[in-house]
Amino acid sequence: VQLVESGGGLVQAGGSLRLSCTISGLSFDDYTVGWFRQAPGKAREGLACITSSSGRTWYADSVKGRFTISRVGAGDTVILELNSLEPEDTAIYYCAAPTTRPEFAHGKYGLGNPPYWGQGTQVTVSS
Repeated sequence: VQLVESGGGLVQAGGSLRLSCTISGLSFDDYTVGWFRQAPGKAREGLACITSSSGRTWYADSVKGRFTISRVGAGDTVILELNSLEPEDTAIYYCAAPTTRPEFAHGKYGLGNPPYWGQGTQVTVSS
């Protein structure tokens, strides 16, 4: 299984970025892909997830209304659109799979601890 992220970079506050995650090797008919981030000195945070078949989504409150997750084609590419970026959004962003399904992601364990992760892509927002 391989997940590869791309699209990070440096942007000014208020700007936008588009992150992409390409997934290969997952043999499930239906699985959920999630985006996480980790800033220096902070815990990892689950941001959003989407199912490969129905496209059902879930968002963390911290990004709801600013970030949008979507899938392309058969679901082997997942996009995270980051809008209205703030310096506090600076972090390494990772995609991972399979995560907790959207209907359960609001629970105590959030997106869970997926077994497969990408290498991460740096997002830096300047003030």
